[in-house]
Amino acid sequence: MGCNTSSEAKTQPEEKEPQETNQTNTEEKPKEPSEEDKSEEQAATKIQAVFRGHKTRQSISMKAVSKPTATQEPEPSKAELEAEFRADDKELCNAATKIQASFRGHQARKQTPQVEKTQEEQDKEDIEKIDLADPDLNKAATKIQASFRGHKVRKDTPN
Repeated sequence: MGCNTSSEAKTQPEEKEPQETNQTNTEEKPKEPSEEDKSEEQAATKIQAVFRGHKTRQSISMKAVSKPTATQEPEPSKAELEAEFRADDKELCNAATKIQASFRGHQARKQTPQVEKTQEEQDKEDIEKIDLADPDLNKAATKIQASFRGHKVRKDTPN
């Protein structure tokens, strides 16, 4: 199949001379590849990888070039759109309303974290501005605590 790849070159046995019937040495030592052979194999592998990448990129770019021309359709004119979508079609109007509602909800959820962030920042600023030594503040806190304690006692007391 064409040129030997580096893995095929390793696995193909070398041609051997006809063996005599009377063998004295039954074991053969495998020949280890030299540094030069290793570098040649690495170079061949690198060349093959680069070429395969080149062919793949070339085929992808050819597909990308051929697709837009084949699937490109002209935009319909305003008259064609009006003829296709009629205002008295209830099903179409309901579908359009549903799409608009979904999109507006998406926009509102997208903007909400920004508003909450600014609200949190405003709350922090307000808390920092509070004067804890103010006597009116202490009176108000005492009144709130008394009201809550009264509520708790009335809740826990059976009628």
